[in-house]
Amino acid sequence: MNKTIYFFTFIFFTFIFFTFISCGIRKSLENRPDLSTFQSKQYSRNEINDSLFYIENNFFKKNKTQNWELFVSGDPLEIGQKTGVLTKELYAFQEQSFMNLITDFIPSEKRRKFLFKVLKYYNRDLHKYVNNEYKAQIYGLSESANSHYDSLIDKYNRNLFLHGAHDIGHAMHDLMLVGCSSLAVLDNKSEDGGLLIGRNFDFYANDDFAKNKIVSFVKPNSGYPYMSVTWCGMIGVSSGMNLEGLTVTINAGKSSIPLKAKTPISLVALEILQYASTIDQAIEIAKTKKVFVSESIMIGSSKDHRVVLIEISPKKFGVYEVQNQPYLACTNHFQSDVYLDDKRNNIQKEESHSVYRFEKIEEHLSNENKLNPTKMVELLRDTNGLKNTKLGYGNEKALNQLLAHHAVVFQPDKRLVWVSSNPYQLGEFTAYDLNKIFNDSISNYMLNVDSLRIEKDKFVLSADYSNYEKYREQTHQISKLIKENKKIDETFLTSYIQNNPDFWLVYDKVGDYYFQQKDYQQASFYYKLALTKEVTTVPDRNKIQKKLSKCSRKTR
Repeated sequence: MNKTIYFFTFIFFTFIFFTFISCGIRKSLENRPDLSTFQSKQYSRNEINDSLFYIENNFFKKNKTQNWELFVSGDPLEIGQKTGVLTKELYAFQEQSFMNLITDFIPSEKRRKFLFKVLKYYNRDLHKYVNNEYKAQIYGLSESANSHYDSLIDKYNRNLFLHGAHDIGHAMHDLMLVGCSSLAVLDNKSEDGGLLIGRNFDFYANDDFAKNKIVSFVKPNSGYPYMSVTWCGMIGVSSGMNLEGLTVTINAGKSSIPLKAKTPISLVALEILQYASTIDQAIEIAKTKKVFVSESIMIGSSKDHRVVLIEISPKKFGVYEVQNQPYLACTNHFQSDVYLDDKRNNIQKEESHSVYRFEKIEEHLSNENKLNPTKMVELLRDTNGLKNTKLGYGNEKALNQLLAHHAVVFQPDKRLVWVSSNPYQLGEFTAYDLNKIFNDSISNYMLNVDSLRIEKDKFVLSADYSNYEKYREQTHQISKLIKENKKIDETFLTSYIQNNPDFWLVYDKVGDYYFQQKDYQQASFYYKLALTKEVTTVPDRNKIQKKLSKCSRKTR
């Protein structure tokens, strides 16, 4: 899938380049932040061991679940510089994993340089849509970047542009790069009556990219202290909560392909988290932003005892809130009146797996009286479909698609948060108390509350999980062999099917192999088997039926 993503991304950027370059518009990279109000410093870190580094009272450490924990404070430039110095090795690894995807698909350095010229043009006005304080933070962070890619693009612009990678991911939404699910419950659906919010962040680049999660705690000189779950090099927010008990999570919506980058959604979420303590304040911040993709932003507020969805897109803005209902669910379609007649949103509802996951959440809530953090985690880990149907592991119709970068659970009233650890959201959930972290002195670099941890899923120890991991490896192998038009041993194909027998994609892939080998009878057999399973989307089902028709024509 990754190479397909970058193929379409490359074609997309090439199209933009040749469409607009003839206009003779000069691209300017004079977009550096104004640093005159900040004091730049040269920081050096202290190393206790390879898992704990500190600068004054700021630190970066690996916890026992192998997640990293970051605590930084100061003005924007200071936060960026400290973060860069503390995380420099992981920053280099994260950037390398991202760039390797491009290198794998475009081995030619000359062509990669061309791609980045196109990127520069596409992002030509990005700096106009990013606040100076966040540009300063990115600038400070980028000072610690590896110089290896400077011939392609300078450190600062490279990091700035990569903040739009998530947005570009779901600009390519027909490839379905993301399928996140979020749920908020309160009152009689919450065990203690307070707000409880859970979410899966199903944004996948590759295994290396998801290897090192960071639980980040930031105490800025202005605004509210906040935490978020992120990766190295990223200051934006996909999931987070501030000390006022306001939470932010983002879910992709159906987007058209934008012609240029504007405000990255993760930076909109960051500004809300840093400067809003109520839902009204969050809405006012979001209204001022010009974005280039469509997104649902779930806002939970302890002060308001409310939760809403801010549904924002390049041309529309809506707010959705349920009345007299003790929960709010969000998958990947819009629900506010503004989008009732939106063509793209309606296609998303009809053809994707978004509504199926939404109905799965509602079904669960109808069977479960009250949720607590542990029960919320159980829901986020559920790999089955409606009526407990076996979907096959990795099916995007499941709430747990076994590709999550992270899952998180918030209790805003208590300022508690639980963050998953690898693999996916199956590992232990570590608990954090923001009141203690931001209001009390941190002793011995201890951020988490060990007594509140949620144990890892027993599924990790099962044969089914082991088989699923084998299936993932075999999928890469069979795709490579099909591409190279090589013979595949029958025992390999049998093992492949047995390792994930309920998943339609297994049979579709085997059908593709036999089709390539011109054994159309066998190909038809496996395509028909695929259609007996829970196929993820309408376009997926249509593709299988088209391949079946081709088989019929070939055997006449």
